[in-house]
Amino acid sequence: MVWYVRVGQGPRIRMREPYDSPEFWRDYRLALEGKLEAKGQGPAPGTLSWLIARYVESAEWANNIKPATRKQRHAFYRQIESTAGGEPLRLIGTKAIKAGIHRRKDRPFAANNFLKAMRGLFQWAVSEGHVPSDPTAGLKPLTRSEDDAGFHAWTEEEVALFEAHWPLGTRQRLAFDLLLYTGLRRGDVVRLGRPHVRNGEFTIRTEKTGMVVTAPILPALAASIDASKTGELTFLATERGLPFGKESFGNWFRKACQAAKCPGSAHGLRKAGARRAAEEGATEAQLNALFGWADGSRESAVYTRTANRAKLARAARKAPAPAVLVRDLGEKA
Repeated sequence: MVWYVRVGQGPRIRMREPYDSPEFWRDYRLALEGKLEAKGQGPAPGTLSWLIARYVESAEWANNIKPATRKQRHAFYRQIESTAGGEPLRLIGTKAIKAGIHRRKDRPFAANNFLKAMRGLFQWAVSEGHVPSDPTAGLKPLTRSEDDAGFHAWTEEEVALFEAHWPLGTRQRLAFDLLLYTGLRRGDVVRLGRPHVRNGEFTIRTEKTGMVVTAPILPALAASIDASKTGELTFLATERGLPFGKESFGNWFRKACQAAKCPGSAHGLRKAGARRAAEEGATEAQLNALFGWADGSRESAVYTRTANRAKLARAARKAPAPAVLVRDLGEKA
């Protein structure tokens, strides 16, 4: 939200201070009195900060980028502005973007999100004619190992530990079962309720990608819902019967994990659900449909590849190598 003051047909003067703060009302009064000039406010034209300011005021930012993504990218842009906001755009080339990725090389998840944020900014800038070329073009995300993927995937031992601590009928167990057996992100789990269910299936448009996910209500989840007190429109509800907010749910569920002495998180259960589905034979296309990933998703490929390797390893265990090596047989002969 950006606030402007305009007196009559005069120039619009942008308010730079947080809304309703003492500084905001100070500048508001100065603007009404004609003592706060519109010129000279904000970043210098042609700088990186100037480009970011134009981007976050654009229709592209408001209409085509999800709120959760905007929040994440805002964090990167604030960090970038604090160190390089005054840099002229002509000096922001591929080398500068690579340097930003390199500084985050020990955190591949953050490095890749930085690249996405800068790519979104400069692709828009090219389309609007603010810069001649995109300095992120051709740059690829860092390869991440399972340990670098950002969230710990729950093991079967941790799943059993949580289930033992939080029995059926508790809100904590219902939250756990919803996350594990639907594979939804926390922002979608807190919205899921009976209005989304029909003929034993749920259908919901995901918050992050906008994709529609349709999947069965598995027997274990149905039993958990039946045993629990639910909200009117959502399965999960606070103690006062109100729907959870995404952030507050994440904090609440983290405390439930700590109480059960589990190191997992809400997103880690989504990973555990994907691993289970892959090990039970789900294809990449089926995983994409179940978890709301785009076709050709790298995520589904990782899970199916890992599951296939596990199956091959188990098969190898069932057919052990001969006790006597072939070369030893030749020597004895």
